[in-house]
Amino acid sequence: MRRRKFIASLGGATIGWPLVAHAQRDALPLVGFVRITSAAGFEDLVLAVRLGLKDTGFVDGQNVRVEARWADGDFERIPPIMREFVSLRAAAIVGNSTGVAAGRAAAGDTPLIFVAGDDPVKAGLVASLNRPGGTLTGVSFYDIPLAGKRLRLLLDLVPASASIAVLLDPVFAPLELTSLEEAAQSVKRQLTIVRAANENEIEAAFAAIAKSGAGGVHVGSGPMFNTHRKKIVTLAAQHKLPASYSLRGFADVGGLMSYGASQVDAYRRAGIYAGRILKGEKPSQLPVELPTKFELVLNLKTAKSLGLTVPNSFALLADEVIE
Repeated sequence: MRRRKFIASLGGATIGWPLVAHAQRDALPLVGFVRITSAAGFEDLVLAVRLGLKDTGFVDGQNVRVEARWADGDFERIPPIMREFVSLRAAAIVGNSTGVAAGRAAAGDTPLIFVAGDDPVKAGLVASLNRPGGTLTGVSFYDIPLAGKRLRLLLDLVPASASIAVLLDPVFAPLELTSLEEAAQSVKRQLTIVRAANENEIEAAFAAIAKSGAGGVHVGSGPMFNTHRKKIVTLAAQHKLPASYSLRGFADVGGLMSYGASQVDAYRRAGIYAGRILKGEKPSQLPVELPTKFELVLNLKTAKSLGLTVPNSFALLADEVIE
């Protein structure tokens, strides 16, 4: 009888352990993560936030908890996600700039840390980089302001092409067009502007680019393109189009070249800001961080498949060459 009672009590204890562990985790301060995209292909950004928190002494599951929510491309889902984090008394919320902009009103007084690809002042996120004010601060990996320079790098790879196509997300097109047009005019090249607002329009956009006879394609910025990077890289290969991208994730899956700062590192630095807020600092006291390093990644394997000759001078410029 005693043995049976002991086994029964042991069984009850094992059932209770997960509940206790769950309760203990719920008691930890919360850092929320929100992104307008789906989770697929972007889990490394949540990991980067965790690494940034660790740099400041906060370890997920030990003295902080990190919870991620994904809007799957639906802006209307952002405000409810923000309200959920408010109800959970999140100490801070990290998110991409479009997600933060869509949900800042719903977040109330909860500190928000954005990760932006554009100029946060021009985008209206903050009034000043040094003194962001209010409940927002963040990090920019600055890929949109680099659009003109990235286009000129692509033009160096296809010097005989009279025209280059530019594939833009309509949301970000106004931010990129001026610098792209100025870059093309400086070397007397024509631009063919094509827009794609969602995944369904990407294939038709590439068909239009191929029909235009453009000698290459500059793929613009934005989370929608990043979400469908494998599809975009595949279509560029099918149409034999040399293509340029803002994030190295495109080059990793077969894109010809990328130029820009590290998005992953930007999320790590956002995690550091979350840790500093947990320690008592205010978002208004934390200046918006800009990148200090930009990397050119060149995929020589893709260049060979396109029959593209890469000048030695260009290859030497690359910070990384994928062979």
